[in-house]
Amino acid sequence: MLQALLSGLGRKGGTRGWAFSSWQPYLPLAGLLSATEVVSHWTAVFEKRGIPEAQASSEYIVAHVLGAKTELVEWVLKEVTQSSCPMGAQGGPLILEVGCGSGAISLSLLSQLPQSRVIAVDKGEAAICLTQENAQRLRLLDRIQIVPLDVTLEGSWSHLLPWGPMDLVVSNPPYIFHQDMEQLAPEIRSYEDPVALDGGEEGMDIITHILALAPWLLKDSGSIFLEVDPRHPELVGSWLQSRPDLSLDLVAVRKDFCGRPRFLHIRRSGP
Repeated sequence: MLQALLSGLGRKGGTRGWAFSSWQPYLPLAGLLSATEVVSHWTAVFEKRGIPEAQASSEYIVAHVLGAKTELVEWVLKEVTQSSCPMGAQGGPLILEVGCGSGAISLSLLSQLPQSRVIAVDKGEAAICLTQENAQRLRLLDRIQIVPLDVTLEGSWSHLLPWGPMDLVVSNPPYIFHQDMEQLAPEIRSYEDPVALDGGEEGMDIITHILALAPWLLKDSGSIFLEVDPRHPELVGSWLQSRPDLSLDLVAVRKDFCGRPRFLHIRRSGP
């Protein structure tokens, strides 16, 4: 039942491959039901039909249908519109998304920030193609550069330098602890590429690569927004303290719609 529902929601193959046409009407920004209300509805439906892990399953599905965890998107929008983040030369921020998947985060930000520009990178060909398709469908190709790139490769950041220093870096990276991969629900393991989920021993492999890019790619006082595991705020804070050379500070932690600490705002210190 759950797999059939997942298929019916518009999955299109590849890492986090959701076509925008399948989820766009359900965005909270469209003024419809809140994420919490939708989760509650589908939890009740799943429980009635005897689907195991009803709430966890509904949270997972709703999060993807909302466009790769749009609670993260709403936080970035709030920070930018309140001018706590720097603006680019064209009046809007230059944003780097690492691991764009379907392009959901990048394109949501572009649609809500008319003067913004985005560099979206992913190492997966399917993700690059799907982001391109969604950007074309939403008529946003003129403000986004979609680049095949693996940030774990040494010197990969040099390919991004021609676009100039970034105001913001945003990412929903692989962050699941390797030891937890086998505990994922079968429907998640069946429909997700493990590479898009497994963050290494402590779920920090890609996160630390992203943070290490800051000296080369992020403007002074620029910001990094990440979605992480609830155990990561403490781990990331400790890691940043061990790397004072990066001049990065964990300035805020926010909870998801289920009350778990899942989103980090990290800021680069000025000179």
